[in-house]
Amino acid sequence: MSRYDEEARYDRPKRRTRPRTKDRPSYDDAVTGFVITRDRGRYTCWVDGSGTGRQVTAMKARQLGRKGVIVGDQVKLDGDASGDDGTLARIVEVLPRATLLRRSADDDDPVERPLVANADQLVIVVAVANPEPRTGLIDRFLVAAYDAGMRPLLCLTKTDLADPDPLLSIYRPLGVESVATHQNGDLSALREQLHDRSSVLVGHSGVGKSTLVNALIPGADRAIGVVNEVTGRGRHTSTSALVLRLPDGGWIIDTPGIRSFGLAHVDADKLIHAFPDLAEIAEDCPRGCSHAADAPDCALDEAVAEGRADADRVASFRRLLASREGS
Repeated sequence: MSRYDEEARYDRPKRRTRPRTKDRPSYDDAVTGFVITRDRGRYTCWVDGSGTGRQVTAMKARQLGRKGVIVGDQVKLDGDASGDDGTLARIVEVLPRATLLRRSADDDDPVERPLVANADQLVIVVAVANPEPRTGLIDRFLVAAYDAGMRPLLCLTKTDLADPDPLLSIYRPLGVESVATHQNGDLSALREQLHDRSSVLVGHSGVGKSTLVNALIPGADRAIGVVNEVTGRGRHTSTSALVLRLPDGGWIIDTPGIRSFGLAHVDADKLIHAFPDLAEIAEDCPRGCSHAADAPDCALDEAVAEGRADADRVASFRRLLASREGS
């Protein structure tokens, strides 16, 4: 037997590894905050103090893995959460979300893209002119609000340029509340709707979201763009979602201008439950009924014929349904 054969009989030493344990850090001393913006892997969080508050810069802890952290998330912060210059805390836990506004890239993309967490109101900012209102996009925002469990509010801008009533008449059957504004006008009605709420502002580029934010919050200094006279489209000025505190109480989340809003993730059955009167009628529909205009034996059609349901409201609901399906 050769010397090499003798050496081969000896077992190799086992690789040393740390023994596994089920014990996990408790983070009992972690403070609670919520994410107000994100920039290149760094999160700015707001932490309430005794009568005051502070901004804390944090990074996501490694143990969160691929779990996403988005604007509006309530989080647990470990480490240095003093907010002093040069300090960095760690986000070690994302608390359960009360609401989640999300979208997909387009209507046949099953991948959800979470946008904002824990907001209770979706403010759909629409210009009545320059650029012209896009009812299809408004419908999609409404579907997203109902899917997320958020209260929708129509905020019409530039009402000094055109009459807002034709647009409002389209959405009255849905019972959507609205406010009308124009540049340098009185914003008291809008302030009342925003008071003590967490509101997300969404809208097409150029409708005046940044102008509203600057008027509502002095010193916000959100960049303002102009509408292209040839294309009728606005230019993106806000590049990321940002939470801002309202002087009289409440928060607004300004988002970048959106030109498309996919709804592949929205379930039709969940949408109808945003309309309790129609959902009750739809319980008599055949199994698997889509509630669309061409759905056979849909109970909504029978209810309209018998006067038990408002025809305009059913038609408006079906328009939202068609918008979700990309029709």
